[in-house]
Amino acid sequence: MKQSKTNLNIGYARVSKSDGSQGLDLQFDALKKAGVRKDRIYKDKASGKNEDRPGLIACLKALQSGDVLVIWKLDRLGRDLRHLVNTVQELSDQGIGLKVLTGQGANIDTTTASGKFVFGIFAALAEFERELIRERTQGFRRLAAEEE
Repeated sequence: MKQSKTNLNIGYARVSKSDGSQGLDLQFDALKKAGVRKDRIYKDKASGKNEDRPGLIACLKALQSGDVLVIWKLDRLGRDLRHLVNTVQELSDQGIGLKVLTGQGANIDTTTASGKFVFGIFAALAEFERELIRERTQGFRRLAAEEE
């Protein structure tokens, strides 16, 4: 009989500075308390705006359908709201959940109905933000064209 895959909690931790002034211990402790094994925690010491985060890339590759990505705070994962929404949507499309342990996004656990609802609000805000940026850009282009 074939054994089925055990779903895992996989953690991701990040600090912004690699100069030693910030540590990962607090995040590691919270992730372990949430049921993430130490060997399943991926980490980076890099700015969130940095696209080259090898720990995050490896973490996302390790996740499989049924797994849950556990992060300490929402800002540890995404560069900005749009990046965050896109990342979580990609996880959801693959059957992967997201659980945020603390901070402003602590109500987000996409393995629950209420967590999906809260994230839906975030997604709507991101779409609204994109539309505002598009409208401002078009307005500036019109003004520039009128001045020529």
